[in-house]
Amino acid sequence: MAKTLVIGAGGQIGTELVVALRNKIGSENVIAADVKPTPSDLLSNGPYIQLDVLDREQVRQYIINNEIKEVYLLAALLSATAEKNPDFAWRLNMEGLFTILDLAKEGYLKKIFWPSSIAVFGPTTPKDNTPQYTVMEPSTVYGISKQAGERWCEYYHNKFGVDVRSIRYPGLISYTSLPGGGTTDYAVDIFYQAKKHKKYECFLAENTRLPMMFMEDAIRGTIELMDAPTETLTVRSSYNFSGCSFTPTEIANEIKQLMPEFEITYKPDFRQEIADSWPGSIDDTVARKDWGWKEKYGIKELAQFMLANVDIEKI
Repeated sequence: MAKTLVIGAGGQIGTELVVALRNKIGSENVIAADVKPTPSDLLSNGPYIQLDVLDREQVRQYIINNEIKEVYLLAALLSATAEKNPDFAWRLNMEGLFTILDLAKEGYLKKIFWPSSIAVFGPTTPKDNTPQYTVMEPSTVYGISKQAGERWCEYYHNKFGVDVRSIRYPGLISYTSLPGGGTTDYAVDIFYQAKKHKKYECFLAENTRLPMMFMEDAIRGTIELMDAPTETLTVRSSYNFSGCSFTPTEIANEIKQLMPEFEITYKPDFRQEIADSWPGSIDDTVARKDWGWKEKYGIKELAQFMLANVDIEKI
């Protein structure tokens, strides 16, 4: 079986994606790669390589020498972290993409997955049921790099026939790994703090509605997109992708249903401006039509699952 490489495997998405892919096609066929020298326990049941995505020659030689045919390129600096280090964020988020796209253009790779984000949208984008095709004027470094990446993915597909596929992820919620520096990360941290301290101070305002998704849905949707027949796909920039939308108050109320003593307070910081520029809900009709996407988890199921499974020893 052709080898699959997941770059950025140590991150929030990468960890769970590697586990799911290994369950699907065998541990020996999925190589986890990350800049960290050693894998986490969750990644230790299969091949692992320390790989810096900015080292173009190292990446090229590893993929060519090991006859890798499919790459999931997840290495990136997320929204809030990227604002603190914009030069590095642009380099990391863009240069690795060109390395992988060029390998596919040269015929070494058959298929690529590259994640985009709701950060491609901006303050001029319609906030409710944001359509697949709409105004995109991102106001963050992360969003700018993702919008540029979408255009390059589409260009390489149209010009060179590269089979690159992408999803605009909403905020992702998982209990297996800690938040990674995103603006939607409050929706993960709130569960850890609820279990550990019975209270949480939120860095977004109480009525800030954002699109969210349980990680299990996100991983399943990603693999379903990669398995979809080429001829069914009409989008080669990035697909809108939706789970459920909620505000900090709404998720706090779900937690209170299960933990009545829980209290939430609000102290918006610089991330509020980022969140205000993003949509409140996403129209993913095209994904549902092209490759049959459908979420399983709503806010109630998500809250129940997270509270039951977060491990406070991690924080």
